[in-house]
Amino acid sequence: MSDPIRTGPLRHQPGRRQFMAAFAGGLLAAPIAAQARQVGKMYRLGFLRDGPPPDTFVGALRQGLRELGYVEGQHITVEYELARTSKELPAAAARLVNLKVDVILASGTPPVPVAKSATKTIPIVFVAAIDPVATGVVASLARPGGNVTGFAGFGSELMGKRLELLGEAVHKLPRVAVLSQATNPGNTEYIRQLERAAQTRGVQLQVLAVRDAGDFERAFSEARGASGLIQFDDVIFTSYRQRLVGLAVRYRLPTIYGFKEFVNAGGLMAYGPDYADLYRRAATYVDKILKGAKPADLPIEQPTKFELVINLKTAKALGLAIPPSLLVRADQVIE
Repeated sequence: MSDPIRTGPLRHQPGRRQFMAAFAGGLLAAPIAAQARQVGKMYRLGFLRDGPPPDTFVGALRQGLRELGYVEGQHITVEYELARTSKELPAAAARLVNLKVDVILASGTPPVPVAKSATKTIPIVFVAAIDPVATGVVASLARPGGNVTGFAGFGSELMGKRLELLGEAVHKLPRVAVLSQATNPGNTEYIRQLERAAQTRGVQLQVLAVRDAGDFERAFSEARGASGLIQFDDVIFTSYRQRLVGLAVRYRLPTIYGFKEFVNAGGLMAYGPDYADLYRRAATYVDKILKGAKPADLPIEQPTKFELVINLKTAKALGLAIPPSLLVRADQVIE
């Protein structure tokens, strides 16, 4: 089962998932920034993703819009298309195009090429997409071209850093399992970089590619006996945080994640970009485009904030003694 998510009613469309009521009215009663929009204009922002996002992501996006003076229901509406699987993304994107939204926000990597194929005219702002140049989404970081721009996830060198941090926590890493989504094209380069880092450290990698949640149990069973696990930042995993954290504890696999939300749910540790900050910053590009800027002229931005979060309670349950030298570098320690 996926994480229990608070839901509230949305206007029904085939295939549309209900969204979190925690954000209903999240933009209400905001101060109106000068020249934030055309007077009397109601904008539509389409939100495209496969699976429900963590509430912190959407909350940050709404905060960013609120800071720019956009009041939901008065100046902007957000149309959520949350496909249950990647296969449903094309239909979800088509619905946003048919709604004639002013901007599409593509959340994560898989929705970006789908949105780009669905429209050549509606501006697209992506958030946390893997290597948009290598995957052919944009021409370059400085001049993306076309109707797509946004905020990249992280560089492949970050994988080596996660392996290093996991090694500090576990002390010995003869074999490390890697959990990734088989259908994510951006993972190929990440695995390649991780293999280089593992070879340098004398670590054997065991890559476990899953297609959907039905593969989770099998993957963890195959990883049995590994010294630790590195979980990639694939969208499918964020929809099953509690289940994946539970499997890591049950199979006694010290795991490092990319999202701090996993550590809040009981995971051992996480290191990666402050994704909430990326979603907040994405609102600035939405604003610029609504004011007339072209996506082709807005450079791809990179993460500027990174977080290390450690859960000492989970470490104790796994029999790990996290060294003080690692704890002192953590941005947050959960006890």
